[in-house]
Amino acid sequence: MNITIDREILIENLNIISKGLPNKSPMPILTGIKLDATDTDLFLTSSNSDISVEVDINDSSLKIESSGSTVVPGRFFIDIIRKINSKYVNLFLSDDKILVIKADRGEFKLHIMDPLDYPKIDFVALENPLELHSDVLKEIVKTTVFATSTSEKKPILTGVNFNSNNNRIIVTATDSFRLAQKVVEIGEYKDFNITIPAKSLDELSKAVDSYDGNINFYFSNNKLLAQYKNVMFQTRLLDGNYPETARLVNDSFNNVVKFNKDELIEAVERVSLLSPRDKDRKNEITYSIIKLNIKMDRTVEISTNYINIGDAREEIIPTYIEVTNPIMIGFSSRYLIEALRSFNSTEISLNLKGEIRPFIVKGEKDYNLTQLILPVRMD
Repeated sequence: MNITIDREILIENLNIISKGLPNKSPMPILTGIKLDATDTDLFLTSSNSDISVEVDINDSSLKIESSGSTVVPGRFFIDIIRKINSKYVNLFLSDDKILVIKADRGEFKLHIMDPLDYPKIDFVALENPLELHSDVLKEIVKTTVFATSTSEKKPILTGVNFNSNNNRIIVTATDSFRLAQKVVEIGEYKDFNITIPAKSLDELSKAVDSYDGNINFYFSNNKLLAQYKNVMFQTRLLDGNYPETARLVNDSFNNVVKFNKDELIEAVERVSLLSPRDKDRKNEITYSIIKLNIKMDRTVEISTNYINIGDAREEIIPTYIEVTNPIMIGFSSRYLIEALRSFNSTEISLNLKGEIRPFIVKGEKDYNLTQLILPVRMD
């Protein structure tokens, strides 16, 4: 194998390929990037237990003197290409044991691995695609992924559920303590119900960060393939039945309080400075507990009391309030702040049913987005 390519083109594609590289792997071959040079194209492939990525480079700057295949240490290869500053990079094999990287006056040599040891990756057949714009995918990730579980005790909750019916997709994420749900309108397409690992969705969103265009999605029983430009990004799907959540988000709420989103975030952040940290044993995280007191005189107070440290109390003026009884409810300030930041609306509403019932956050302009938070008991 002997090729020359524009360094910027190579870096651009290596940044995408890096999404499929594992930090550690029981199979050392998977820590490498597979390079396949044909007579006209250069294919780069990476894979781990969740994600497989392949890019097809067919750029005018690509000059292939001789074809061939090899597997190079992934992280080292990427670091070298990023650090060199020449316009073009020449890659060739020496004695079928070494990959030589030549750039201007610099030369690097990497020990290679046998491409025959690299596992064959079966990508999903490119048939009957679901087409979504990259902006839609990014918005889905922004509004849902943060609500997934980080605990492997319930693996299904570490993913985001996509349930398609009636020409729309209901996208849901929950860790049992909060829930994020976004509805995406689509054209006519077959019904499906899949759960995608949150990490895979996050990596795909990063991969398309600078891409503005449509993405084709293809399904199999246990895999999802996203195809755009010259990239194929494949992830495994999670097994199991996702919990039924429709009743929670479709419940009726007779208490509604509206706020300016930014003012509420700032007030919650200030009060949280002195809030007691409680531990969620399932997720092994600490978070801040605060109280929201909605009074019948149409005032709202956010407060906290941290024994041996101090207390904080701040009154915030709602833009609208409709309550039948005074309510004092306690919850994680981090959960509320993350939920609020998922909205594009400047005005949001808290919809409550009682002091120990889940409450819902909605945005005036985000009609298709719902955030739900479970309260904690304030004894």
